Amino acid sequence: MDYAASELTPRERYKVLTSFVLPRPIAWVTSLGPTGVVNAAPFSFFNAFCEDPPLCMFAVNRRPDGREKDTLTNIQATGEFVVNIADEALARAMHESSGDFPPEIGEPGHLGLRLAPSKTIAVPRLADTPWAMECKIWKTIDVNGDRQLIMGEGIHFYIRDELWDPKAMRVHMDRFHPIGRMFADRYCRTDDRVVFPAAEGTKGK
Repeated sequence: MDYAASELTPRERYKVLTSFVLPRPIAWVTSLGPTGVVNAAPFSFFNAFCEDPPLCMFAVNRRPDGREKDTLTNIQATGEFVVNIADEALARAMHESSGDFPPEIGEPGHLGLRLAPSKTIAVPRLADTPWAMECKIWKTIDVNGDRQLIMGEGIHFYIRDELWDPKAMRVHMDRFHPIGRMFADRYCRTDDRVVFPAAEGTKGK
């Protein structure tokens, strides 16, 4: 079967995209509100897409009732945020942080998540995540007035010590268990992995 995108409703397009573009990495974004409340929210329209400068991008849409999400409000005010990556141990808390919280209640405090100060920005990171990146806004793109694409430049990285070989600059994959987003309330583990030898192209033919 096939569909013309123009003939589908936005909700139907969302279902087509999220049902097949998967698994998706999840940006668990911390931001800082005007009264000092730390917000944490997951976004799975997310990825890293450049290393020089190190850039990531995620999409923030409006709430169903049209209100702006706290993450967007905070980032627009401060120009800063942290992208945290959740592993299996933190997956349920990450999912729970996607619920509807009023601005005066921070998800980390409500869910018992530890915070740690960042080195270059005011926004704290989630202390127990395996990887985090301090970011400053690089560019934002408005999409139809109801969604913002936020591009952030990574300016400082945190890696859990036991996950990283600093000499080889390589992750210990047997110790890293990130969680991926499928669709709706479905997530996936990433421990079932396939390894192929280096691709040879036309070499030897």
